[in-house]
This record gives sequence, structure tokens and C-alpha cells, in this order.
Amino acid sequence: MKTICRRVVLGLAAAMLMAGSAGAVYAASVVQVSLWDKGASTEMPMGLAYAAPGLDLAKATMGIKALPGAVKAGAVTFNVKNDSKDAVHEMIVMYLADPSKPLPYVEAENRVDEDKAGDKGEVSELDPGKSGTLTVDLKAGKYLLICNVPGHYGAGMWAEFTVEP
Repeated sequence: MKTICRRVVLGLAAAMLMAGSAGAVYAASVVQVSLWDKGASTEMPMGLAYAAPGLDLAKATMGIKALPGAVKAGAVTFNVKNDSKDAVHEMIVMYLADPSKPLPYVEAENRVDEDKAGDKGEVSELDPGKSGTLTVDLKAGKYLLICNVPGHYGAGMWAEFTVEP
């Protein structure tokens, strides 16, 4: 029994070392993402969706901040933190096939149609103060990071993100 356990432990250790060294060779770009809002008591404005006519993000009571705002194509790791004190938020990576056009929106649900919009991955609903991580392989182009909790995207909770060749 001890021999079997040692073999399993040694096999796991070898696998971890190989994965670790592979990760060093193919290191991902790392992006720090903050999901923020001004508190639940603040009125949530609408009409602040990406590419909306007359867009004035100064009115936004919530948003997404990503640093850096541009990375090289390949594996990208998003370290996402919900900096809200009282609201659940999420972060979804959307590819913008045409950056001049708004994302497809479902008015009745007050949210983006994720299936039609080009969803590349997400960190699902995060409770206030919680964090999550997402690693995705992204090609060069324009992306939008959004929170698709009903009403949040339309209130300005999105950020442009660029992946360079």
C-alpha cells in the first residue's frame, strides 16, 4: 500500500512540475479587473450601453476597470475582483466583430444576448468582495468586458479591451 501511495504522490508531483514548467514557457498576459459601483442606494441610470447614441459615461454609477487595457494575442488571465460593498457583479469577455455596433440586447430582460454577442468566457456572479479568475485564448481584435446582471450593462458597466497581434 505504501508503494502505491508513493507512486501516486510521485506521479502527481511530476505532473505538477511539468504543468508548472509548461506554464512558464507559455505565460499568459495577466489583467487585473475591478468591478465597481457607487452603492445600492444610488439610482442606476440607463442608456449607457456600449455604442449608445449620446453616451455620457460620467453619469455611470457602476463600471469595470481593466489594467492593462491592452495585451498581446494568446492566453490572457483575468483576475477579477468585485469591489462592490453590496451588489453581485460578473465579468464576461465579448468579442466585437464590428466595434462600431452595439451588442445585441434583450430589452425584456434588460441584458445582452450572450449567445449572439460573441461570449468568450466569464467569471460568473461574484458576491461583494469576492474574486475569480478566467484564462482564455484571445486572438487580436477589440473586446468588451461586461457585467450582464440585469440592468448593469445598460448602466455603463463595461470596458473596452484590446488584444494586439
